[in-house]
Amino acid sequence: MAEFTLTGFRVVHQVATAGSFTRAAEMLGYTQSGVSRQVAAMEAAAGAPIFDRTRRGVALTPAGQVLVRRATEVLAGVAATELELAGLRDRLAGRLTIGAYPTAAMALVPRAMAQVTSGHPGLAVLLEEAATPALLRRLRMGRLDMAVIGVGHGLPDYDLSDLRQTTVLQGDLLVVVPDTHRFAGHAGVTVPDLAQEHWIAGDGAAGEPQFGAWPTLSDPHIAHTARSWSTRLSLVAAGLGITVIPDLALPALPTGVRAVAVTDTYWPRRATVTVTRPHPSAQTQAMVAALQNQAARLQEPPADS
Repeated sequence: MAEFTLTGFRVVHQVATAGSFTRAAEMLGYTQSGVSRQVAAMEAAAGAPIFDRTRRGVALTPAGQVLVRRATEVLAGVAATELELAGLRDRLAGRLTIGAYPTAAMALVPRAMAQVTSGHPGLAVLLEEAATPALLRRLRMGRLDMAVIGVGHGLPDYDLSDLRQTTVLQGDLLVVVPDTHRFAGHAGVTVPDLAQEHWIAGDGAAGEPQFGAWPTLSDPHIAHTARSWSTRLSLVAAGLGITVIPDLALPALPTGVRAVAVTDTYWPRRATVTVTRPHPSAQTQAMVAALQNQAARLQEPPADS
C-alpha cells in the first residue's frame, strides 16, 4: 500500500508554491521526472489526483488542497524538531533579546548577532532599536536581556548603579563629506578648517547622541536637520552639506561620501558599553564577547590595497 512520505510532502508543497513541475524541479534540484514520480506516489497514497494540469501550469484539486495544507504543517513540524534537537546539542540554545541605540544598530550589533548565531543555530537573537532611556527601562522590566548604549561627554549621566557594565569600544568622531568635497582627499582636518561648512544635523530622541555639526565648533551653520542616518548621509552625498559620524558606523557609509578624521584635543572620546542585569546568562555573555570582537574588527586599519 502506498504511503505518504516526507520527501513527497516537500515536493507537493514546492510544486504548489512554484505553480509548475519544471520550476519546482529547479528549486529542489531534482529532475522533472523525479518530481513527477514523487507526485505520482503521493497521489497513489491519497487515492486521488493532487494537481490538474493547465496551460498556465498546475492547479490544486480538492485532495491537493488538503495535502498542501497538511504538508505545510508537516514541514513546519520538521523544522521545529530540527531546531529543538540542535538546542540539545547547543548550550546557548534559547532566545536572547538585545536592545541598541541607532548608531550601534547600523553595523556593530548586526555583525555580532551574525557571529553568535552562526556558531549557535539553536539561539534566536532578536534586536530592538530604541533611545537609551527606553532601553534601560525595558532592561529593568525584563523585556531585554541586554542593551548597547553610548556614554560619555555630552550625554546624560544615566543611573547604571544596579546594572553590570562592559565597555565595548572607545570611539572617535569623524566628518562625512561628499566624495567631490575639498576635504575628500585629506587624511585629516582641524576644527578651524570646518568653520565655513554647512552642516546636516541630527534630530534624534532626547538622551541620544546628537550628531551633526562638530561639537566644539562655535556657531556652526546648520543647513538641514534629519532624524535618520540614511537621510543625513543622502543629503551629504547630494552635496548639500557635511555631517559628523562615529567611527563604529563607518561600515554602513553609502557610496558617494568619504569619512575624514578631525584633530581636536578638546573633544574626549565617547564609549559604547553593554549593560545587563547583575548575573547575565551564558547567552548574554556570549553576545558581549561577540560585540567586543566585532568592535575590535571595526577599528582595525584598512588593509593595504
